[in-house]
Amino acid sequence: MSAAKQVIVVGAGIIGASIAWHLAKAGAKVTVVADSGVGGVATPNSFAWINASWGNPEPYFRLRTRSMAEWTRLAQDLPGIPLAWCGGLCWDLPAAELEAYAAEHSGWGYGIERVDRTRAARIEANVTELPDFALYVAEEGVAEPVATTQALLADAQRLGARVLTGTAIIALVQANGRVAGVDTSSGRIAADEVVIAAGAGSPAIAATAGLKLPIETPPGLIVHSRPYEKLLNGLVIGDRLHMRQTAEGRIIVGSDFGGADPGMDAEATARELFAAMKSMLRGADGLELDFHTVGYRPTPIDGFPIIGRAQGVSGLYVAVMHSGITLAPAVGLFAAREILDGARDPLLEPYGLTRFAQ
Repeated sequence: MSAAKQVIVVGAGIIGASIAWHLAKAGAKVTVVADSGVGGVATPNSFAWINASWGNPEPYFRLRTRSMAEWTRLAQDLPGIPLAWCGGLCWDLPAAELEAYAAEHSGWGYGIERVDRTRAARIEANVTELPDFALYVAEEGVAEPVATTQALLADAQRLGARVLTGTAIIALVQANGRVAGVDTSSGRIAADEVVIAAGAGSPAIAATAGLKLPIETPPGLIVHSRPYEKLLNGLVIGDRLHMRQTAEGRIIVGSDFGGADPGMDAEATARELFAAMKSMLRGADGLELDFHTVGYRPTPIDGFPIIGRAQGVSGLYVAVMHSGITLAPAVGLFAAREILDGARDPLLEPYGLTRFAQ
């Protein structure tokens, strides 16, 4: 492993922060550059559910469960990370599909418990609209996204990394047939390798080197209450709403974990979601709406991550995905190894850019 390799990480969200921290820990000279503040753009608007839940083919399930295990490792290395294995109660599928998901994922080793209404009420006593049949996964959790990103970048700085926020990327610099740095609003920075981990901003940056990233950025509205007494124990993935209570007591809610469609009037949609959430919670009479966010989720067009070097553009590594909260520890670890050692983890094999070649 080359301790002297100079790497620029573009993006200060949770994926960029994890890659930067893992690189710095491995001895690289790291510079993080972002036009946003610490936390990036999508990360602060995340529901922050750590899971390997429904809708995952087995290879993606394996990557997600590995990353869930890496969260435990990361929290041991950085004890200040606000990580909680609070469990997830789910009934956001028709009963037959819920059972099929449980059978499939249980067969893969996911710790799913089938629960009736009585058991669900013991898990979440303050939810008033519980189903006859739900699934509970005790090993699912949350990591408060901005605080986690801040912790990663602060420790990366302790390890010698530079963090330049509020710095716009103008273009990737190319020299001798490879990417050799970035031009920024504060000047040029040279590097041996550049990592694009800028979420929704990644396609525009990649395009300056002639690289097309096939990414969509659907909006998602999340509603945040004012801090309140504890009403929820864990994640509630219901058929109407997805909810959780943050470490500071805010209840956040969306029509799904990616957020609601904000519609033509995001404020009106937020008020409707908040009213629906209050109606589902016992003891919520004093709960007050504080604010809503509309995040733009960087989602490759086939729904799966883009992680790896760009073919035909030497010196450039790309890490863009939805599910950044779940995947951050494993992506940071695997990307650092690949960038410094050239060793690509087999779990990343399906997620290179070459799959879009046709």
